[in-house]
Amino acid sequence: MLSEGKRWASCLALLAVTACAQETPAFHASVSLVHVDAEVVSAGGRIISGLHRNDFRVFDEGALQPVLHFSEGEEALDLILLFDVSGSMRSWVQELGEAAREGVRALREGDRVSIMAFNRRSFVIAPFTTDLLAVERSIHDQLLSRQFGGQTFIQTAVSDAAGRLLREPHSGRRRAILVITDNYGQRTRREGTVVRELWEADAVLSVLILRTVELSQKAQKVFNVTHPLIYELQVGVEKMAEQTGGDAIHARDVGPGFQESMRRIRSRYTLYYALPGGAKPGSRRAVRVALSPEADGRNPGARILARAGYIVPARETGAAPR
Repeated sequence: MLSEGKRWASCLALLAVTACAQETPAFHASVSLVHVDAEVVSAGGRIISGLHRNDFRVFDEGALQPVLHFSEGEEALDLILLFDVSGSMRSWVQELGEAAREGVRALREGDRVSIMAFNRRSFVIAPFTTDLLAVERSIHDQLLSRQFGGQTFIQTAVSDAAGRLLREPHSGRRRAILVITDNYGQRTRREGTVVRELWEADAVLSVLILRTVELSQKAQKVFNVTHPLIYELQVGVEKMAEQTGGDAIHARDVGPGFQESMRRIRSRYTLYYALPGGAKPGSRRAVRVALSPEADGRNPGARILARAGYIVPARETGAAPR
């Protein structure tokens, strides 16, 4: 794993030197880089584009870090589509089928996609492939033909998806997991442990939550009264998504919701900075991304979605922080 990380870090450094030659970055191929994807959203919920490197401030454990490489725009994806097939999702089966074609249209040539599903356990429906027609067929023929039922072990499923990405060679694509769920899960893991696994996998977690506001409010009130102990064990994944810089999209319609989720995963700012000296291998370090005072003044009320931390890898020259 470390040798792969070494090759990946060297590629990143060379990429940064090539892409940002006009900025004269002062680092070499042996520098370990920390990778952060950021999404900037206006006070009204609109994605803000057109920002530049100097519009961002990145802090590692509170210390300001020079941004060595910066880019904006769409990137190819290593994407896991993680479908909830528990009993509470039965009413969405027809909508999921109708939205499959629209969802595939949100993908792009060069994306690698894998399909997973979960209830009490998680399982792989289709391995990673760049064949988007095969992705659509797998959703129709293998996913939607399944019997939806059972409990919703959503935390375990996200952990399993992160593990799959961590075992994949890092190809330079943006790594993401999109969970399609009603977000009514049972607590099975420590949230902080799953977030750490997502950071190690260098993955953005996003969630498409399928429910109407009215149904959510009614279900919440009924469940509080009839199942108070079970309610205490309920958990969703919105907070975990936030820790990785991902979105939580609430949708009444699967197709448009899927399209919006994919757009937000793909259209982000990418920033790299050098791993601070003295960072202890295996330690967890906090990251904060902010707008410069000037950019903040131009975009009052804007918020940034970005990973809140990373895990320092075992010490080896060029090992890539995750």
